[in-house]
Amino acid sequence: MKPTDFAKALTQYLSVYLPGQRNVSPNTISSYRDTFKLFLSYCKQGKGLTIERLGLSQMDETLVLGFLKWLEEERNNGISTRNQRLACIHAFFRYIQAEHPTGLLAFQKILSIPFKKAQKPTVNHLTSDALILILAQPDLSTRSGRRDLTLLSVLYDTGARVQELVDLRVRDVRLDPPPILTLTGKGRKTRHVPLMANTEFVLRQYMTENYLLENGKLDRPLFVNRQRGKMTREGIAFILDKYVSKARSASSLIPEKVTPHVLRHTKAMHLLQAGVNLIYIRDLLGHVDIATTEIYARADTELKRKALEQAYPNMVSTDLPQWNQDDDLLEWLTRL
Repeated sequence: MKPTDFAKALTQYLSVYLPGQRNVSPNTISSYRDTFKLFLSYCKQGKGLTIERLGLSQMDETLVLGFLKWLEEERNNGISTRNQRLACIHAFFRYIQAEHPTGLLAFQKILSIPFKKAQKPTVNHLTSDALILILAQPDLSTRSGRRDLTLLSVLYDTGARVQELVDLRVRDVRLDPPPILTLTGKGRKTRHVPLMANTEFVLRQYMTENYLLENGKLDRPLFVNRQRGKMTREGIAFILDKYVSKARSASSLIPEKVTPHVLRHTKAMHLLQAGVNLIYIRDLLGHVDIATTEIYARADTELKRKALEQAYPNMVSTDLPQWNQDDDLLEWLTRL
C-alpha cells in the first residue's frame, strides 16, 4: 500500500524535524508521539476512519475539535491535558503548512482553535515538619532504604523535576567543595545547583557504598532500581508515595496527595520563606521567566501575613472589654 501524505509528514516530523532541526529532547518527542497515538485512536474508534488511508485532506477543524471533545468526555482529561494535546497539534500543523501549502486554509483553521481557560491550581507544598517526617521513614538499615533517603533528599534539596533526577549520571555530581549537581532540564538547558552539607553527606555515603566514585563509572545512572537499570519517573513516584503513606498514618500534617513535583514546590516555598531573592529561586528551579517563579510569592499566605503585620503594627488594640461581662449590653441584647 502506498504511504499517505499524512503518514509521510508525521514520520518526517517526529523522526527528522523535531530531533534533527529542532533538537528537542526525547521526552518532548514522546509527548508529541503520545498525542498523535491518541489522535489516531480517535480517528479509528470515534470516526471509523482507516488509519492506513488517512490523508491531510481529511485533517480539518471539525476533526480536531471532535478529538478535543473526545479527550474531555470519553477519556475524562482535564483542561490542562486538553490544552497540552492541542499545543502538540498546533505545532505539527504549523510545520506542515509550509510543507503542504495547498491545505493552508484548513491548517490555519486548526491553528486558530483556541486554548481553554483553566483555573490555576494552588501550589501544593509541605511544611518543614511534614517534610522531616517523610524523610524519617526510610529504613536506613537496608540498602534500598539508604538509596531512597538519598534520592528524596536530592530531589528536595535541588528542586529538580522528576525527569531531571531520572536523567542524572555520576558525571553530573561534584562532591569536591563546593558540592554541585548539574541538572539538564527542559529544552536541554543545564543548570548547576549547589548541594547543602547534609545532602552532600548522604550522597557521598550512597555513592561510596555503590562504588560510583571509582573510575569508569561516570556514565552510570546515579539512581538505579533493583534490576540495576535506570530509575523511572513512575518508580520515583512509587517510592515517594510509599513513605508518604507511612508518614500520613503517623501524622495529620501530610496532605492527601504528595507527588515528586510537590517536593520541588516545597523547596521553592522554603527558600522564599527564608528570604531568598526570587531571581536566585528562578535560577535554581530552571525557570525561563521570573513570572513563573512569582507564583510562589503569590501563594505564600504566611509571608503576606508577616508583611501586613510589619506595615500596620498594633493598629488594633488587644485591650478590649469582654462583651459578655457588660451587663448593660447583655440587657439591651435581651430586650432586642
